[in-house]
Amino acid sequence: MNRERPPPSPERPRTLTILGATGSIGRSTLALVAERPELYRVETLTAGSNAALLAELAIRHRARRAVLVDPAGWRTLSEALAGTGIEATAGPSALVEAASVPVDWVMAAIVGIAGLAPTLAALEHGAIVAIANKEALVSAGELVQEAARRAGAVLLPVDSEHNAIFQALGDAPKAAIERLILTASGGPFRTWSREAMERATPEQAVAHPNWSMGAKISVDSATMMNKGLEIIEAQRLFAVPDSRIEVLVHPQSIVHSLVAFTDGSLLAQLGAPDMRIPIAHTLGWPGRLASTAPRLDLAAAGRLDFEPPSEARFPALALARRALRQGGAAPTILNAANEVAVAAFLARRIGFLDIVRTIERVLESLPDRPIGSLDEVLACDREARRLAGELIAGGLARGR
Repeated sequence: MNRERPPPSPERPRTLTILGATGSIGRSTLALVAERPELYRVETLTAGSNAALLAELAIRHRARRAVLVDPAGWRTLSEALAGTGIEATAGPSALVEAASVPVDWVMAAIVGIAGLAPTLAALEHGAIVAIANKEALVSAGELVQEAARRAGAVLLPVDSEHNAIFQALGDAPKAAIERLILTASGGPFRTWSREAMERATPEQAVAHPNWSMGAKISVDSATMMNKGLEIIEAQRLFAVPDSRIEVLVHPQSIVHSLVAFTDGSLLAQLGAPDMRIPIAHTLGWPGRLASTAPRLDLAAAGRLDFEPPSEARFPALALARRALRQGGAAPTILNAANEVAVAAFLARRIGFLDIVRTIERVLESLPDRPIGSLDEVLACDREARRLAGELIAGGLARGR
C-alpha cells in the first residue's frame, strides 16, 4: 500500500465520488462527510434509479454532478436539480464517464456486477478506491488488481471483515502471516435445522440479528454465501492461499476478523457492528477520522463467543471455496448465479435452500474457461444469469 498519501485536511480537502450514493453504504459515507465538511468536497454522486433521493443528496452535499444509471429517470433528476448548478446525467455510459473523472477518493458501493465497470474506470486515475463491492473482486479480481497496479491506485477494503484484516496486518510482511480468520455472525439461521430453513421466508432471511443491511447482502448472510464470497475477496486482496483463510462464527459481531502470525500472535480488530466504523477508516486513511460512530463497551457486551461454521448446514462455504480453487470463470459464475437466485428467493419464486442448489447446478453445467478482459467477464456473467433463470423458471433447481 502506498502510505505516502496525506490524510485529508482543511488546507487540502479530499475530493470524493460516491458510486451508489443512495444505498446504505453511500448514505453512511455521506453522513460521515457531513460531520467533517471542511475535510471533503463531493464531486459526483451516482444512483441506480432513485432520482428523487439522488437529487436530494446532491443538493444537501453540494455535489458538482449527479448521475442516474436508469435513463428513464433523467427528466425527474434534471427537474429536481434545475437552477442548482449541479450537472445531471443518466445512463450506463454516463456512470462510467463520471467514475472516470479524476478525484482523490472513490467509494465503490454499487451492488453486484453492475459496479464492476465504474470501479475499473475509477481505478484508472490512481485514486484511493474504497471498495464495498465484493462482487467486483469475486468476478474480476485479477482485472481489478491489475487496474490498480497499472495506475498506482490504492484499494481499501470497506467490508468490515476485510477492513479489520487490513488494520490488523499493518506493515507486516506476507511471510509473517500464518492465517486470516474471517468472522461471521452466522446470520438469522445459525441454529436452525435444514428442515426449518427449507421453509424460511424472505422476511426471516433479511432479519439480521446484528447488522442493518440491504436485502441482497442480508440473504447472503443467511446462506453464508457472503462469507464464501469474502473468502474469495480476501484471497484477491491479500494474496493468501485459501487454505490459510478460515471462517469463525462469532454471534456478537464485535470481533470483525483476526490475523494469526507465525510468532504465535493473534491480532483482532473490534468495534460495534456499525458500517460507519470501517467507512470512517477508509475516509481518513492513512490518518484516522474522528466520527460519532458508536463506541464499543466490552463490559456491557460481557462475553465473546466463537464456534466453527457448520458446512453441512451452510454448503455455500464449500461451494465458494470450490469455485476459488477452480479459478477461471468459476467465481464469476458463482457470483452471477447467486445474484439471480437471491432475487428469485426474495420474489418468492424459489425456496431458501434452492438458492445454493441453483448456484451448484449452474456451476456444474457451464464449462470452465479463462477470464482475461471485462468483456469476457460480462459475457460469462450473462451466460450464468441466463442459465440460472432457466433453471428457476423450469423448477429444475428446487429441493432434490
